[in-house]
Amino acid sequence: MAAASVKPDLPLVRRLEAVGFRAWPAASVIYDGSWQVRLTGGHPSKRVNCVVPLDPSDHRDLDLRLAKAAKRFTDYGRTLVLRETPLAPPVLLEHLAHSGWEIFETADVMTVDLSRLELPDTLDYLPSHDIGRFADACLSVAGDDPALKPALAEILSAIKPTSGFFMKQDPGNGAVATVLCVQDNDLAGILSLAVAPSHRRERLGTDMLSSALRWARISGARTAWLQVESTNEAAIALYQRFGFTKAYSYRYWRKS
Repeated sequence: MAAASVKPDLPLVRRLEAVGFRAWPAASVIYDGSWQVRLTGGHPSKRVNCVVPLDPSDHRDLDLRLAKAAKRFTDYGRTLVLRETPLAPPVLLEHLAHSGWEIFETADVMTVDLSRLELPDTLDYLPSHDIGRFADACLSVAGDDPALKPALAEILSAIKPTSGFFMKQDPGNGAVATVLCVQDNDLAGILSLAVAPSHRRERLGTDMLSSALRWARISGARTAWLQVESTNEAAIALYQRFGFTKAYSYRYWRKS
């Protein structure tokens, strides 16, 4: 039960997974063999609350290791979630499928060669370094609970690579669009791209993404990457217009 029908480039998968972990860091990370156990008590993001197996050959003691992970998640007040990438052991996936687990979300990792992009000569939006203001903007645009601000700010503060926080403010309405760009050597990650429902179809997504990608290229990045839910057709269409193509998919599993 592989996450993609076409065999992906495993070295690329490993590299993108590594930069993805650094771009959205969990508060607690421990390893059980090659399984990375990621937990963040204050924030519900699945990317920072999941088990990620990172070696296709590491499938020993499955029931014991899953039980240990489940206990850790319970201690954090969370339900165990496993994130399947092309690095997950096929034996583990078969075990999950026959043990009452189910897939509940699929996402694509997409990349683009920045050197081939035609981007504006100037930045329509300049990056900020104000974490608190950006956290407020993200929560407002997404319609999330403002009480999540401390946990979101903690994640943003823990990002070690160079980061640019882009926001569009509308007088009287506050933040209406956001995007986070994390530059990790020659790779630039695009995260938290969102536009308020009241301001969609105004090219804000295009303009924000253009600014983030141009900033990344100016800063020395050669490739941009992002993660998007496979059912988000509007976002995928936007990314494809910029030349992004799918590198691989990943899936989230939980016990039904």
